[in-house]
Amino acid sequence: PAGTDANLQPLGVAKIFAALVEQEKPDLVILGKQAIDDDANQTTQLLAGMLDWPQGTMASVVSAGDGALTITREIDGGLEDISVSLPAVISADLRLNEPRYATLPNIMKAKKKKIAKMDPASLGVDITPRLKILNVVDPPVRQAGDKVPDVSTLMEKLKEKGHL
Repeated sequence: PAGTDANLQPLGVAKIFAALVEQEKPDLVILGKQAIDDDANQTTQLLAGMLDWPQGTMASVVSAGDGALTITREIDGGLEDISVSLPAVISADLRLNEPRYATLPNIMKAKKKKIAKMDPASLGVDITPRLKILNVVDPPVRQAGDKVPDVSTLMEKLKEKGHL
């Protein structure tokens, strides 16, 4: 519905961030790895492409030095270290940061801060959805497995079914 983020897709989010980057001129944009709603893991890559900036995805360790970042990321085979020049876009893995808990005085200070409210139109961004979900189908229901009392019965059942 209008006025909500109900159908805000990763491309629209990336366009909003790109417009904000043009205004703010940061050297580093840090985003989460995946959205909680669609689990798409696309916004970081789209934003880096729009800005023509290097990207470091799924960062679990980040260290800075000499106008570049060294990023450790988890891959299927273990850990991989990459280097990207600044400005850059990175997506944070859950191991990147240890959460800090706000103290009451800082909460009170934060309540007094003014937050600029913007909408996509004021940034000149079109967030019209480009994708349409045509159909969602649940996977087939799995049949319940057989419970066996011991290993020898398990072996017999596997032999009967031709799995051994």
